[in-house]
Parts: sequence; C-alpha cells; structure tokens
Amino acid sequence: MQATSYTYDPETRSGSVLLDDGTPVDFDAPAFDAGGLLLLRPGQRVRIEGEGEGAALRITLVTLQTF
Repeated sequence: MQATSYTYDPETRSGSVLLDDGTPVDFDAPAFDAGGLLLLRPGQRVRIEGEGEGAALRITLVTLQTF
C-alpha cells in the first residue's frame, strides 16, 4: 500500500502517514526500523505494510516507494 509521509520524529523514530484517502495513520519505531530508513521527510511517498483495516490498521513497515 502507498501513502505520503506526514510527520516524523527522529528522536522516537515514529510518526504518521496519510493514506491516499487522507486518513492519517501512526507508525512506531519498530515499523520505521523494519524499513531500514535513516530519515523521513514530510511529503515523501512511502510504501507501507500493515495489519488490520480501517481504524484498526497498524503499520508494520515503512519504506520509500520505488518504481
């Protein structure tokens, strides 16, 4: 699934993304670390993987979107 980086805190390595419908979804440090990223800037397109749906969606991986 694709999303857009919305917030990121380098101290906690957590933040949030916006799904394509505009829904914000938070991610935690383990999800960020799983993607191997060092930094994330607001507005970057990312690929996310998660568990659950809707309000119960929990992001398990955040990485940069590559084509």
